[in-house]
Amino acid sequence: MYLVTGATGGLGKRIVRLLRDRDLPVRAFVRLSSNYAELEQRGAEIFIGDLNRERDLRKAFRGVRYAISTHGSRGTGSQIQDIEYGANIDLIDFGKEAGIEHFVYISVLGVDRGYRDSPVFKAKREVENYLQTSDLTYTILRPSGFASNLLPLAERFRSTGIYLAIGDLNNRTSIVSTDDLAQIAVDSVKVEAASNRIFAVGGPEIIARDEIPKIFGRVFNKEPIVLNVPLTVFDGVRTALGWVNPDLQQSLGTLRVLLANEFFCTSDEIHTLESTFGIHMESLESFLRRYLVSQES
Repeated sequence: MYLVTGATGGLGKRIVRLLRDRDLPVRAFVRLSSNYAELEQRGAEIFIGDLNRERDLRKAFRGVRYAISTHGSRGTGSQIQDIEYGANIDLIDFGKEAGIEHFVYISVLGVDRGYRDSPVFKAKREVENYLQTSDLTYTILRPSGFASNLLPLAERFRSTGIYLAIGDLNNRTSIVSTDDLAQIAVDSVKVEAASNRIFAVGGPEIIARDEIPKIFGRVFNKEPIVLNVPLTVFDGVRTALGWVNPDLQQSLGTLRVLLANEFFCTSDEIHTLESTFGIHMESLESFLRRYLVSQES
């Protein structure tokens, strides 16, 4: 039995789909307010609970051999502390208590660079450290940006031809196919070479951010109109918000880190990933065409 947290998120639901496609048993940890109908229809066992409630975690681990933690927090302050950090520490502890065989943790690329302005990066780094000393067999995956997160932006571009970007368009990235990441997460528990290792996970191409609207343009055969907002404008808005809501200002530190820095995998890191997991990483353009063009025909 696999336990997947964050099971209704962009990555989590793909992991559950893949496990069910392989006819493997999976328990999807969800909130009552979330939309989990598709997962239930696919044959996943739905576990409704609270990641910060000990009773729920103990029950969720019954009969579980593998845990995949994909959940995250979009909240502020204490919510990030509770969900990004506290819930994962408890998952590790209760997983160890339950005798699970492997724990897969979804972290973030660049988590080891010391971005102290980001509460999410700090929380994920501390979880990584805790997991590595837990005596559990683990795999830590550090993905760059999810390709699935660009789907709403691409849909908006299809309607308007406008692409809004904040910060330096020369910053480079290697956006990962969310489907590839799901496959790697699932395979991590069976690939011996993935045990007790950390992998940077990105797409096969290093692209500057100004390439993204060009890719959109090729996908939809439309000339992009790029609106580039300077990072100083974002900083000004963030500072102003801090007078009203300091927690929100702090949580926006993660977004600023993502906007202000480069997050890409080297060719050696991609080679290691592909050779370890026997996968050929999908490009961003291929991912977008598969979801936004192929499904129309």
